[in-house]
Amino acid sequence: MKIVVTGALGHIGSRLIREIPATFPGAQIVMIDNMSAQRYCSLFDLPREGNYAFVEENVLEYDLEKITDGADVVVHLAAITDAAGSFEIREKVEYENFTASKRVAEACAKTGTALIHLSSTSVYGTQNDRVDEACPDSELKPQSPYAETKLREESFLVSLGNSKGLRFVTCRFGTICGVSPGMRFHTAVNKFCWQAVLGQPLSVWTTAYDQKRPYLDLIEAIEALKFIISQDHFDGRVYNVLTDNLTVRDIVAMIRKKMGDVEVQYVESPIMNQLSYEVSNRRFKECGFQFTGNLEKSIGETIELLKTAGRNRGR
Repeated sequence: MKIVVTGALGHIGSRLIREIPATFPGAQIVMIDNMSAQRYCSLFDLPREGNYAFVEENVLEYDLEKITDGADVVVHLAAITDAAGSFEIREKVEYENFTASKRVAEACAKTGTALIHLSSTSVYGTQNDRVDEACPDSELKPQSPYAETKLREESFLVSLGNSKGLRFVTCRFGTICGVSPGMRFHTAVNKFCWQAVLGQPLSVWTTAYDQKRPYLDLIEAIEALKFIISQDHFDGRVYNVLTDNLTVRDIVAMIRKKMGDVEVQYVESPIMNQLSYEVSNRRFKECGFQFTGNLEKSIGETIELLKTAGRNRGR
């Protein structure tokens, strides 16, 4: 088996490449990353049993057919992922993310390679209490340029599946929480953990404290990707993948269990609305996937990892 992972050194990818060898023994794991974030540490201490090849290239420019030829699946993770920050670089996000997904998908269609495409539950903007993948377009109101582009990518894959026979699946991931070598701290949970350990107030968006949003344990995210590969589950459909729907108040309570009392400071954000909703993961469950993630455990592990930084603060 040959598995190609784009954006392999990022938050999700750096954990995925370490988990693949145990699930798919002997698989060739081709990692593509342009090193723009300089996450060299994601390549350190890879499992010895892994059959790895690293390609330092940009998927916007590289000959992707050469690398997808003979591959069983491409897990496409390469993207600019900072939703809040995407307002300041709207054109860059729209061009680079969409173009990268388009090029990867076209290469997969030509070489007959299956594709796992990552989207986001941030594409939803519903007035209803609960939403699923079968919702009408009126409930798809992305709140950022990043989320808008994800919807464009989803539509393109459907058209390519119909016209060129692309085998793919789209996963709308909730906000990721959990430890990996390539983890980042711009998303809500990881950022809160970082601030708490450093003794800083948690910067919570105004109006967001009691709004429900979907969150995804990183370990569960990896299990979902491995499940899709092992089941050869490429039916061209969209699946919500999330561990739980929680409020920021819930997240803060979990942090306080590890850190004691922490201060909350409200801040303005370009992503501002009064909506609170839950996202259903029932469709993916019906495929046989069992959600067993533990967000509180992942928050605890993140805090423990960061405590060294807290102890060294001010030295």
